[in-house]
This record gives sequence, structure tokens and C-alpha cells, in this order.
Amino acid sequence: MTGIDSVQLEQVIVHKVGNPSRGEELKLSLNPLTLNDDMVRGLLTKYFLGAFNENETYHFTHLSDVNMNEVYTFVRKIFEERESFTEQSALLAQFLYSKSTHVKVKEGELYVVKFNDVPFEGDFIRAVGIFKSETKETFLKVFQHGPSWEVIQEEGVNINKLDKGCLIFHTNTNEGFKVSVVDATNKQNDAQYWITDFLQVTPYADDYHNTDKYLSLCKSFITNEYPEKFDVSKSDQIDMLNRSMEYFKTKENFSIDEFTNEVIHHQEVVDTFMDYKKNFESAKNFEIQDEFAIHVSAVKQQQRAFKTVLKLDKNFHIYIHGRRDLIEKGVDEMSGKKYYKLFFDEET
Repeated sequence: MTGIDSVQLEQVIVHKVGNPSRGEELKLSLNPLTLNDDMVRGLLTKYFLGAFNENETYHFTHLSDVNMNEVYTFVRKIFEERESFTEQSALLAQFLYSKSTHVKVKEGELYVVKFNDVPFEGDFIRAVGIFKSETKETFLKVFQHGPSWEVIQEEGVNINKLDKGCLIFHTNTNEGFKVSVVDATNKQNDAQYWITDFLQVTPYADDYHNTDKYLSLCKSFITNEYPEKFDVSKSDQIDMLNRSMEYFKTKENFSIDEFTNEVIHHQEVVDTFMDYKKNFESAKNFEIQDEFAIHVSAVKQQQRAFKTVLKLDKNFHIYIHGRRDLIEKGVDEMSGKKYYKLFFDEET
């Protein structure tokens, strides 16, 4: 998140949340932190807010009524009743503790935070943050001991690496607020307790969501399903990755019919892609629309994940940016080794 210099850190409380299946405890704090040091406030603000992408928004949900979503209810009370902060933070910790039974869930500190003047959608608004630190790192501390210096090791939290976070903006209250989410650990489906079991949030079906998820779908299909179902080389995969990204970079609007005609071409591959899309949506528990305005920020974000490097043993890396017709693949009859032949006009 950018522009956080003006953010006001109003209250912070920390609870210790273990994994009950391992006999670890829940330890609740009775009072918020005393934050008199402006430098500590600044470091905490950066730690809490630095990892969020405010373009990707979610909202709280429930099968029957959003008012039955526990986290939504506790946070709404914090927004509405200032004096309820400590009590509601304890309820959040207790609820998280009840959802932390998976074997991969680690013990950690749960921070509940009240913010003011958070930049969001052209305004500065109130927000509540829920953060969990699970990963501890070893640091060396150098200190003076008489006329000499000594070194000891200490364990602590790296303020540049937020493990889990949820930032709830005080807007769209009746629709489940607008929420940003971070989950940097336990990304396997069987351990996604933070998003699925605890928060129970789902993405807003906006242009950012559709663009971001469609590019994720394309990358997953081309990397996994395409080579499994069809006899294609790595360079063919990279070529389709390039065409997919080029489509999103040059078009203003997405159309599934146009995309499949211009990028995928062959009807058999198109049919396989459409089946894969249905399974992808079902597994991720969201729907991607077939027509939407392409969001530039989502394209830039996803472009980092589109790797178009052809790695040949440990000797060569070939960066392919386009023109699949200028690459030939073959097998040398004498040595039995595979080769690529590249055609070009100038060497630079």
C-alpha cells in the first residue's frame, strides 16, 4: 500500500494464539500497547500496511446472512463502539484459536489495530486491521560490555515480511465492508484457514478481480494442462504465455470469444481451456466473467509471474518475447541431443 505516511495508528493490542491440536494455549492481553515512541509507531504502520494491494478487494460473506460472519460482527462493533476494542479483539483471538487446528497452522502473535486516515479509493477513512505473525527470524544484537563489545542472538519478527493480514475499510458496511487480504504462508489449499475458515471473505467481482484471475487461469492452464493434454514443447508454452500477456496489454476490454480466437486458435485446445476454466473456478470458489474492462494494475502485477525463459540444462537460458516461427526444434542424429535453431537479422 502506498501513501501511508499520513495514517494514524490509534490502538494496537497483541494476543498469543497457538494451535489447540498441539496443546498450545491462547493467551489474551488485558490492555492495548502503550505507543509513545513515534519511530515504533512508524515501523509498526509500515509492517502492518506495506504488503497490501488495495486494488484487490474482498468482502465478508456467510451462507445465509453476513451478520452471522463472526469476524464481520466483531469488527463492526469496533467501528461502532470505541470502548469495545479490547473486548472485541479478544473475541477475534478466541475465534481464530478455534480455527487453528490444522497441523500446518503455527503459533503466533495476533495484532488487532485501529487506524485512521487510511488512503483508499481517493479518500482517507477509518480501518481495522487484523494481523498474525507466525515466522520468527534470528537476529544478532551487538552491545557494549564494559570496554568491549559482545554479540548475542535474539528471535524476532522481520518488519518487512507480513505473514497474514486483513485490512477492513469502513465502507460498504451492509455488503460486508471492503477488505484487503494478505496470506504469505500456508498457501496450500489444506491450510488456507486464514481466508476460508477465519475471515470467510470472497473477492469483489470487479475489473481488477476478473483481470487478475483470468491471467492466473491462463498461466495455470498453459503451464499445467496444455502440455499434459497436447504434444507441445516448452517454446510452444512460452509462445502462448506471450500471446496471452500481449492480449491483456494491448486490449482495453476482454472478450472470451476474441481471446480464444486470437490467442488459443485451435478448437480442441479451446474446448479443453473452457473445461479447465470451470474446474478452476470451482476449486477457487469464485466466478470469472467472460467480458470485462481490462485493469492495467492487475496486468502489471501478473506480468511478474509470467516467466518466458526457456532453460536448457544448466548451460543456457533463452528469453523468448515473440515470433515462435523463428524457432525450430530438432534432434541431432549423430549425438542424439536435442537442439533449438534461432533465426534473426541482427546481433546486439
